[in-house]
Amino acid sequence: MIGVFFLAAGLGLLFNAAPGAVFTESLRRGLRGGFRPALAVQVGSLVGDAVWTLLGLAGIGALFAVPALRVPLTVGGCLLLCWLGVRGLRDGISPARRADPAAAPGRSAWCAGAGMSLGNPLNVVYWSGTASAVNGALGGDAGFAGLAVFFTGFMISSLAWCFVCAGGIALLRRALPPVAVRVVEGLCGAALLCLAAVALAGLG
Repeated sequence: MIGVFFLAAGLGLLFNAAPGAVFTESLRRGLRGGFRPALAVQVGSLVGDAVWTLLGLAGIGALFAVPALRVPLTVGGCLLLCWLGVRGLRDGISPARRADPAAAPGRSAWCAGAGMSLGNPLNVVYWSGTASAVNGALGGDAGFAGLAVFFTGFMISSLAWCFVCAGGIALLRRALPPVAVRVVEGLCGAALLCLAAVALAGLG
C-alpha cells in the first residue's frame, strides 16, 4: 500500500504541475491579487480532480467519453475559458482596473478553478484509465482499501502543490513591475482563448 500511496502522490504532482488552463488562470489572478486568489483557483480545481478521480476509480469515468456527454461538457468548459480569456485581455489592456487588486474574490476564483477542472475533456481521458492502472499496480485487484489509499495520496500531493504554486506566483508578483504584470495578464487571457479553441477543434 505504501507503494500505491507514493505512486498516487507522484501522479498527483505530475498531473497538477503540468501547465494548462488552471495554472494560467492562477497566474493571472495571482499577479493581480496575490497569494489568496491564486490559491483559491488551485484549490477549486481540486474539486474537479476529486470528482474525476472518484469516477475513474469507480470505473464509470469512461462514460464521459461518449459524445452525448463529452460534447456538452467540452463546450461548457470552452465557454468558461473564453470568458476568463476575455477578462484577462481586458485586465491587461485597461490600467484603470489595476486599482482593484481584489477584483477576483475568493469565491469567484474558487469557482473558476472548479469549473475549469470539471469541464476539461482531458480529465475524462486521463481518469477513464485510472482504475486499470491502479489495479495493475496492486496485482489486478485494487479493492476499496487500495483505491482509498490511491485517492488519499493523489489528493494530498495535489493540495501540497496548490500552496507551492500559489506561493511561487505571489513571489513573482512582487518581482515584476506593473507594466510586466499587465503584459502577463494579457498573455494569460490570450492563452486561455487558445486553449478553448484547441479543445473545440478536438471535437471535430
